[in-house]
Amino acid sequence: MLAIYKKELRSYFTSMTGYVFIAFFLVIIGIYFAVYNLFGQLANFEYILSDASFIFVILIPILTMRLMAEEKKQKTDQLLLTSPVPISRIIVGKFLAVTTVYFIAMVIISLYPLITSQYGLVPFKIAYGSILGFFLLGAAYIAIGLFVSSMTESQVVAAVVSFLVILLTVFMDGIAGMLPTDNKSAFLILAVLLLVLCWITYLMMKNITLSLLLAIVSEIILTAAYFLKPGLFDGIIIKITGWFSVIARFSDVIMGVLDISTIIYYVSIVFLFLFLTVQVIKKSRWS
Repeated sequence: MLAIYKKELRSYFTSMTGYVFIAFFLVIIGIYFAVYNLFGQLANFEYILSDASFIFVILIPILTMRLMAEEKKQKTDQLLLTSPVPISRIIVGKFLAVTTVYFIAMVIISLYPLITSQYGLVPFKIAYGSILGFFLLGAAYIAIGLFVSSMTESQVVAAVVSFLVILLTVFMDGIAGMLPTDNKSAFLILAVLLLVLCWITYLMMKNITLSLLLAIVSEIILTAAYFLKPGLFDGIIIKITGWFSVIARFSDVIMGVLDISTIIYYVSIVFLFLFLTVQVIKKSRWS
């Protein structure tokens, strides 16, 4: 794992990717810092992170698009698939390398509240709690981008899909607010979502029998649950979209609420998508 980590980290700084990411990251945060904290004379650094969170939509796809897609395109993934190193360690090594690049940028912006404190009182607890939440949010998006990159050999496709997925999580709350909340509509929406998940399963596993069986069984269970206890479906779409609204948890952090549940949530997102990435690569190994 350490060798993979070093190789990936080195590749970000022997090319322009790592430098471009850090530069754009610091420029965007720096503009907000100058406008809010220096010129606007505000002591709240969390406002900067809240308004600048859109940068993940742009920068994370650029940072993660090459992770597995490039390996597949150049056929160097065959070396990884036939190596004695467990797939999970390879994926974790790649994830940690990308996260290290991101961490370097976060360390630099961690100095900004200290700069602001030279001109007034700064709520350090909220400021650094927001920085930690911002880091966890970025790590979750990196895991998502890594998963998307593992499903294609085109860096452009990986970047576009990651962009759309991250953008979807940003607007998840707004989308949920436009959806109907009655149990019949919830049942229909869940039925469609289950079919989409089964299609994704097919793309990952390339096993049509398993995917069809999963679709049939899941739809039967869903239908039975709806007819036996329709009240369970009232408001369930909002609850589901709320769980997948990665950015919504960060909104709580901005308000000074960084508890263990928020940390567990982001760590769970990371582990979930790293696990899914491992399954995709394992399927490629045995194909």
